Amino acid sequence: MQLLVVCSKLVVSLSLTSLLLACANTTRSGAVGINRSQFLAVSASEVDRLSAISYNDQNQKAKEKNILITSGPAYDRLKAISNRLIAQTAIFRDDTQQWNWQLVLINAPILNATCAPGGKITFYTGLIEQLNLNDDEIAAIMGHEIAHALREHGRERLSQAMAQSAVANIAMAVAGPYGSAVSAANQAAQYVLVLPNSRQNESEADAIGLELAARAGYNPRAAISVWQKMNRATDGKGTFEFLSTHPSGDTRIEQLTELMPAVEPLYQASHKAKVK
Repeated sequence: MQLLVVCSKLVVSLSLTSLLLACANTTRSGAVGINRSQFLAVSASEVDRLSAISYNDQNQKAKEKNILITSGPAYDRLKAISNRLIAQTAIFRDDTQQWNWQLVLINAPILNATCAPGGKITFYTGLIEQLNLNDDEIAAIMGHEIAHALREHGRERLSQAMAQSAVANIAMAVAGPYGSAVSAANQAAQYVLVLPNSRQNESEADAIGLELAARAGYNPRAAISVWQKMNRATDGKGTFEFLSTHPSGDTRIEQLTELMPAVEPLYQASHKAKVK
């Protein structure tokens, strides 16, 4: 949805001044040239707080089921990849090195991965094992998810929903008892993580994710092989959770291919830097 269309649908209670202040660009353009203005009426701190509550609730439930993994070879592998990607996020914005980055691996046969606002990464073993992902492919998926957090797509969608009165007074609920806060946070998480992103947001995450992976020394062409694997895995088997929020298909692969000339030189440069 274009910014002017979104702004035209705002509720009357938003003043012109607050509207102007809400229009911003969360990241620098990078080599991939993402520079769209975004509608961000909800504060970043509020979205981060809600996301942290929901993230902790998710992890507590996984811990109670004895499926939360926070150490061991599989976790260490993910951690090493995340550290390399996170180190590159400053290309797009200055504040990410102060984020409270977290990573969990959940042992469940689910094809899904997310990065909540503020750098809260979740991977499921099903995604890695069922697709037999190599490190480059994991980096492609993780970079894409981190890109959503960098661009604050969840905050953007929540802002649009609240402006259109689709979400009822989440901030007030957070101020109440813990149970209310969890309920409000999980309600917000539906807009931040669960509901499908727009094609525009997905394209932005693809582009930024590719650049993060390339700069971190991971082959950006792995993003193409990931979606080829995903297409094969879903052939005749219905829709996995990851695909419910990430449209796939030949068109997506074509768009990723078109981005390669912008990011492959960064990948080559990362390897030359290692040699030195």
